[in-house]
Amino acid sequence: MNRRRMSLNCIIGRFLVRQVATAKRRRIHRVFVIAVMTASLVTTFACAQVSYPMVMSLKPVAIQIGATTECEVNSRYTMLGAYQVTVGGTGLSAEIVAPDLPPLKPGEKPKEVTKLKIRFSAAADALPGVREFRLATPNGASTIGQLVVVRDPVIFEAAENGEPNKAQVVSLPAVLCGVIEKAEDVDFWKFPASAGQSISFHVRCQRLQDKIHDLQFHADPILFLRDTAGSVLSMSDNGFFADPFLTYSFDRAGEYLLEIRDVRFQGNVDWTYSIEANSRPFVLGAFPKAVKAGTDNPVELSGIGLPNGTTGILRLPVDTPSGLAQVPVQTGDQTTNPVGVFVTDLPILVEPAGDNNSATTAVPFEVPQVIAGRIDVAADLDCYSFVAKKGETYSFEVIARRQMSNLDSFLRILNEQGQPLREDDDGRFGRLTHADTWLEGWEAPADGKYIVEIRDGLLRGGPGFEYALQVTRTRPYFTLEVDTDKTQLTPGTFGAIFVRAVRKHGFTGEVQLHIDSLPPGVIATCGRVLAGKGLDGCIGLFAPAGLKPMAADVRIWGTARHAGSAGSDDVELVANAVPYQEYYSPGGGRGHYPVDSHTVAVGTSADLLAVKLSETEIRLKPGESKKILITLERAKDINANVTLDFMYRHLEQVYANSLPDGVTMDGNQSKTLLTGTDSEGFITLKADSSAAPVERQVTAVMANFAINFVMKATYSSPPVFVTVEKQGHSGANR
Repeated sequence: MNRRRMSLNCIIGRFLVRQVATAKRRRIHRVFVIAVMTASLVTTFACAQVSYPMVMSLKPVAIQIGATTECEVNSRYTMLGAYQVTVGGTGLSAEIVAPDLPPLKPGEKPKEVTKLKIRFSAAADALPGVREFRLATPNGASTIGQLVVVRDPVIFEAAENGEPNKAQVVSLPAVLCGVIEKAEDVDFWKFPASAGQSISFHVRCQRLQDKIHDLQFHADPILFLRDTAGSVLSMSDNGFFADPFLTYSFDRAGEYLLEIRDVRFQGNVDWTYSIEANSRPFVLGAFPKAVKAGTDNPVELSGIGLPNGTTGILRLPVDTPSGLAQVPVQTGDQTTNPVGVFVTDLPILVEPAGDNNSATTAVPFEVPQVIAGRIDVAADLDCYSFVAKKGETYSFEVIARRQMSNLDSFLRILNEQGQPLREDDDGRFGRLTHADTWLEGWEAPADGKYIVEIRDGLLRGGPGFEYALQVTRTRPYFTLEVDTDKTQLTPGTFGAIFVRAVRKHGFTGEVQLHIDSLPPGVIATCGRVLAGKGLDGCIGLFAPAGLKPMAADVRIWGTARHAGSAGSDDVELVANAVPYQEYYSPGGGRGHYPVDSHTVAVGTSADLLAVKLSETEIRLKPGESKKILITLERAKDINANVTLDFMYRHLEQVYANSLPDGVTMDGNQSKTLLTGTDSEGFITLKADSSAAPVERQVTAVMANFAINFVMKATYSSPPVFVTVEKQGHSGANR
């Protein structure tokens, strides 16, 4: 089972249910009447009976280093029988606390378990920060959840702390965890402070909600610091993105109140938060921001409670991969909070002292290079010069805001006279847009010297405005994206993983797909992304009958060859695929957020036992059509509607199509909606008269049950091999 498009039936049904709930809350009689009028329609709707769990929240959302913490995970759909919890990174382990359920009576269905205790243990040397976790259940792998690893004791909110006189009394340092659980909910915490004591309060709330599939509306927290008379001493709204951060130095000893709520006075039972409250220095930036693995990197630190010129040592294991990393810094006998840096094996140029604010004072550098700089003061410009020949192409990537720098970069390319040739602001990285600039494929118009200028888009500057600027010659390459982050199998059934290739800078070739670390016994058929216009490839999976429930994180990757320039060898290109977890946008839209893992899970038999085809070797001549008969083997009493498809889509938007270019589904000659107990359909594939020849392109037929507006339970056929013969080929179909 995978997540797919939802049928119109369930869309309307779920919409009406939610509107009735809204009407009850707001007492809008008109919406309720509409729902009643369409009740006869709702009763005919049927969705999948089996769904994997969707993690909604964890309470408390933080766990302490060197301790074991029992947390409660809340899910949409049952976690009954959960047998495994995986946690990202190192130093953490988890075990499921078996729920205390009464024995089932004869004929009674198992009860849904949507709240489950998990015992997390963090080693003494575990790194603080945010980690992903996921459960494996008989119904498949869950969606991603997140937890925060912290240093100080974790305190969860009491039942009643919604008024100043009921504020929960705590001692600091501590990590205060709670939930903005309903409209107009306010949480108060009371703590003592000494005269002259400085305390920082770091909130994580909205940033923990990006990877929750079914949340839709996210929290927007705001933080107030008050004295016991209720006067506001300080407040913070958007510190790190939408999450508050504030530091306050107390003039007088006494008790104080910390208040947190949603800025709109909204609430949700899954809007969890953590507030790290302590008097330790809080590092905001490290200079230089570009570092090397396997060595000691001296850095200058900026942040809260740090004297000017504070330095430290940042150490990375030799096998640390290049890219973005969060690493604590050793300063004296203390270890700081994790700091965002860029790990690179390219030469690093650290911005020298002195004036480099113009084309005439630009600092020269050689390409390739990573420049580690800082916008020191407001309106500061940093300029660097390089020599290029006409027709050479270059790429410029800023690493700053993605690693919690304050810098909102703005980049310009100037000629030697200081005249602008190109400028760029925000960049798109994968499927997300960030404030970091990424200018790819700029071509030098003539031989000469050029200047790259970087500044803050709002002309701000100061400590915390560090950046790394990677400058390279542009090369052909490709990236891979997996939609989605999990593949669900049941014994005796097939699954399909769709992988999209994004080709850059002249690479147009074929990409062969690979998969590693599958659960024992699972068999893969790895397809390819076709050359030219091909976007998507398919990996077919099969779980033989008799396999027990199991789950494993897999690596999906691709290889390709690109023709070298005249007289040079071909270049081998390799890329690891980035898994994306979809999220449910308000109104039924489908968005994506990158996650760290793709999990293949083998569950127990569910709604469908098999998707059978009349043939799996499809040979088409240009202009020819072929009908594929499809038979479903439904489990007992399963009468939900099923949609059949070769394409991975939602609300008519295609997210994956591994059919060869020129081969399409003929909707007028296909039966793709199977209602009630109907288990026989067909799809007609048609090759255009101009379809290019292709040999055995891997794809699959999907049978989709709706779970909610966006998610689907999807079962796949055995791999289908589609061949398009050459024009005029007269060989018999095989």
